[in-house]
Amino acid sequence: MMALFGPWTLLVLGGILEMVWALGFKYVGRDAPWWQQGGVVLALIGSMTLLFLAMKQLPAGTAYAVWTGIGALGVATFGILVFKEPATLARIVFLALILIGIIGLKATSGSSAG
Repeated sequence: MMALFGPWTLLVLGGILEMVWALGFKYVGRDAPWWQQGGVVLALIGSMTLLFLAMKQLPAGTAYAVWTGIGALGVATFGILVFKEPATLARIVFLALILIGIIGLKATSGSSAG
């Protein structure tokens, strides 16, 4: 898979899957159909696998910070847009700081692949 996609692409895809399983943990209950629960588990496995593969070429701290940042930013944004969670100025500023951190880590990583 590393031959098809660079480590940053894998990391972003893993971060997106992190959003899926995190939202799944919140909104898919124990009494949900097996396929919904299975989807959450598959997203979790996929997310961790993509993080693992990205860490083969990226520094662990950078990869983990970006992966969790994508998940946190995505879930919080989804909550604001879809579930009408509070969108206070402070919350938006701090979410923007996470985005700036992700961009800064990519810009200073020294790895231009993927």
